[in-house]
Parts: sequence; structure tokens; C-alpha cells
Amino acid sequence: MKSDIEIAQEAELIPIKEVAQSLGLKEDDLELYGKYKAKISNEFMDSVKNNKDGKLILVTAINPTPAGEGKTTTSVGLGEAFGKLNKKAVIALREPSLGPCFGIKGGAAGGGYAQVVPMEDLNLHFTGDFHAITSANNLLAAMLDNHIQQGNELDIDTRQIVWKRCLDMNDRVLRNVVVGLGNKMDGFVREDHFVITVASEIMAILCLASDMKDLKERLSKIIVAYTRKGEPVTAGDLKATGAMAALLKDAIKPNLIQTLEHTPALVHGGPFANIAHGCNSVRATKTALKIADYVITEAGFGADLGAEKFLDIKCRMAGLKPDAIVLVATVRALKYNGGVNKADLSNENLDALKKGIVNLEKHIENLQKYNVPVVVTLNRFVTDSDAELAYVKKFCEDRDCTFALSEVWEHGGDGGVELAKTVIETIETKESNFKPIYEDSLSLKEKIETISKEIYGAKGVIYSSQAEKALKNITDLGFGNLPVCMAKTQYSLSDDPTLLGRPTDFDINVREVYVSAGAGFVVAITGSIMTMPGLPKVPAANNIDVTDDGVITGLF
Repeated sequence: MKSDIEIAQEAELIPIKEVAQSLGLKEDDLELYGKYKAKISNEFMDSVKNNKDGKLILVTAINPTPAGEGKTTTSVGLGEAFGKLNKKAVIALREPSLGPCFGIKGGAAGGGYAQVVPMEDLNLHFTGDFHAITSANNLLAAMLDNHIQQGNELDIDTRQIVWKRCLDMNDRVLRNVVVGLGNKMDGFVREDHFVITVASEIMAILCLASDMKDLKERLSKIIVAYTRKGEPVTAGDLKATGAMAALLKDAIKPNLIQTLEHTPALVHGGPFANIAHGCNSVRATKTALKIADYVITEAGFGADLGAEKFLDIKCRMAGLKPDAIVLVATVRALKYNGGVNKADLSNENLDALKKGIVNLEKHIENLQKYNVPVVVTLNRFVTDSDAELAYVKKFCEDRDCTFALSEVWEHGGDGGVELAKTVIETIETKESNFKPIYEDSLSLKEKIETISKEIYGAKGVIYSSQAEKALKNITDLGFGNLPVCMAKTQYSLSDDPTLLGRPTDFDINVREVYVSAGAGFVVAITGSIMTMPGLPKVPAANNIDVTDDGVITGLF
């Protein structure tokens, strides 16, 4: 079969104006970025805000493995399958980050015949949203340092600066840097840090803001430092809010593109799920719900990260209620969790499957705690045996989950019709009584421990002295009622990436805690998770090129 980029480049795209017409948008409702990309105008979003909501379907997955799961591929293919059934559907996804695109993961446009296109544009600069976020983040950093250089009227304690610069690239040498070197006019010398753009609080703010007014209110609340008296200093105090909002004026508008089968896709925002909250923008999701009967959205990495944050942070803040959850797995990934080497995953191995399926079992249990109907789908590979497929099907049905195979990678929408019919039937016959897993009134520690024990399966939580002190300070400042965003490895239910399957008898180690006051959540960093990733020994960038006539190669 052809590579993803070959399939994408051979696709016959239709003008984005025609895709928009299928949703009731006119050309005046769009801000065009060429023939195949557009932003949706604020005026159109205002005009549909009183429409009845469609049904919201969340796509999530088991913990990622080198064997592959295909969550985005399934999301795209499911949307295409709704089209095959003559249902009005919109897919709502996150924008890819350049970091993993040039690193180890590759792009995030789906795969095979279930992709959103133009694939190269989406994976690279797209409509410039990430550049705008990076610029706004670094403008705030520059204004902070300049304020101190120009007399420090706010009495900022230079040892308590918490705002970090950002870059949308995996660049480990920028994790810890020294700025201000040179002469007196070059600023004061201090230690500084970079995070990847998708971990920036401004990315989270953009994705959670309901409109420009809300965006500006959130930006103004960002805590950048503390005074010598221990009082927080905000972006509003630095008078940076207006300029940051100006940089984000267009970035706040959702982007419209299409799938290979011309299904509309709103792709907007891109916070990482292992660091940030892992969901596309509230504006994109809510707009999609107003213009479609079914909205398929996804949350990053496994259900222990992206889905938990979608359900406990995004839905809580935005008043969203999912009608069904699709949990994606592969036989190969389950066997990998059962101890099979990657090279041997094509061989039938029921013993390994039975051993590794406990990972899927835990994710099923977790999602059912939110009182939302769950559909398990296997992203089918040609090497999956009938016995393996039958075993997983019975395993899921024994746990009150409907089950369907997905073959969208190979067959596009046609390969997802069985799944789409199953999802529709589940929505029509099973009621969603969604409720977050913890109440706002719990203490921050109780929230962290609820997630760690209920979702990860930990026996307890161990806090560093730094984390203990931060939790007390954050609570004393009045932020104890905020939800918690856990920063944790995606590869395991625990905070140790080597513990596969369903680990038991482990603790979650919280080493750092800080408040993202503008985003409206408290971040707890666990284990060895990094907010600025590094490149692997052989990065994907080694194989990316462009031909003499301007065709990009090597993206995947």
C-alpha cells in the first residue's frame, strides 16, 4: 500500500468553499487561506450559537505503544463513515506540533485512506496559529524582563519568575538556559527555561476561551512571577494583555479543512495530553455541535490522559456532555502489552493477548466511571487472526461494551460503516449520564489522589517537598477549587513508562505543582515527564525533504 503522504498528495481535494457549503456556510463566513484551508468567522459562530447541539462522540485509546493504535485515523474514518450513511458529521481535531512531526511520532493527520488534507500544510505551518501562540508567549516573557530592566516598579522577585519562553520544536538544550549575559543594557542575568509551544499556558487558554472577551480575561490572569512579598504578578499587571490578544486575533478562529472523502474537519489548537490538557479548542467543538448532527472529537494519547482531561477539565469548563466514547485498540498493541517483541506481533499469540488485554480492561473501567456509554473498536490489521478478534470482542461484550471492527486505514469511510452504525445504535439505546470524576470542592491533593487511584490504579501519591509547598501556596492564593491537569508519561498507566499492561502496587510521584491561573487549572508534574521534549537519535527530520518542483517527501 502507498505511504500516507503519497495517498494524501494523490487526493482530489475540492475547494474548501464547497466543503463549507455542505454545513450551511457561505463564502462570506470564511477567511480563506488558499483554496483548501479557511478560518470560520466570528460572525458565523455568533449566528449559529442558538442552534440545537448535535451528538458529541469522544474518541480515545489505550496507552500508546510502538505497535500503533490509530486514534486519529479512527476519528477521521468514523467521520467519513457517517458520510457514507448520509449523516451530517463534522470531525473536530487538534493541530499537530512541529516537535513530534520532526521527532519520533510523525504527523497527526490520520493515516491510510482516513486522513485530513492538505496533510503537509496541516503538519507544518498550517494557518499560523502555533506561531501566533509562540509570539504571544514570548512577547509576555520579553515584557516581563523589560519591566525588571526598566526599574522593576512591581518589585518582582527575580528568583521567583515562573513564566517560561516557548518554541514549537523538540530542543532539549533549551530546557534550562541563562539569559541576560553581556553588559548592563542587556538585561539582568538569570536562569530561564523553555517549554514546547503546545505546553504553553497560552495554548491552553486559546483552546478553552469561549470568545475574545474571555480570551483577554484569561490572558490577564496569567501568573508570571511573584513579588518579594510573595504576591502574584500577572500579565495584566504588566499591561501585556492587549498586545497578546492582538497577536491571537486570528488564531482564536477555528480552521476548516476536509478529509480524503471531503468530510468537514475543524482542526484547531493543539495542547499535548501528556503535559497539557490534550483537547482541541472549545470554540471548534461547540461550533461543530451547532452545525452537525454528529461531532467526532479526540483527546490525546491514552484514556488515562486525554480522555480524563477532556472529561474533567474541558467538559467541566465548557458545559459539554459526551453522548458516547469510542475506545480504540489494536490486537498488536494488546500483545505488546502482554510482553511480545515488536518484531513478533504479526504472529497469533492468544496467551500474550490475554495477558496484555488488562490494559484495555482498565481503560474500559475508567471510562464507565463517567457514566458515558463506551464502544470499543479494534483498528484491524491484516495479521490479526479470527481467534484473536473473537477473543477481544467477547472480552468487551462481557464488560457491557459494544464492539466493532474498524478498517478505515485501508478502506476509508467504507471501512468504518460497522463502527458508525454501532456508535449510532449505542447513542440511541443507551443514555449518557455524564459526570466528572471529582467535585470542585475537593482539595487539590484529593483531586490528584482521586485521579491517581481511580484512573491510574495507584496505591498512593508521594509529593516532593517542593510540590507540598506549592500546593499550600496555590491553595492559600485561592486556587484550590480549580481542576487538576496531570502531566504524566503516556506509555503507562503509572508514571514509569516501562510498566506496561495494568501495573499494580505503585505510587504516583508528584515532583512539581504550579497554577495556570489563566487556563483555569493546576498542573501536577509526575515522574520524569519533560515540558520540553528532545529529539531521538534518528529524528524523523532526517527523512523529510522537498523536491526541485516543491513537493514535500518523507512526512508520515
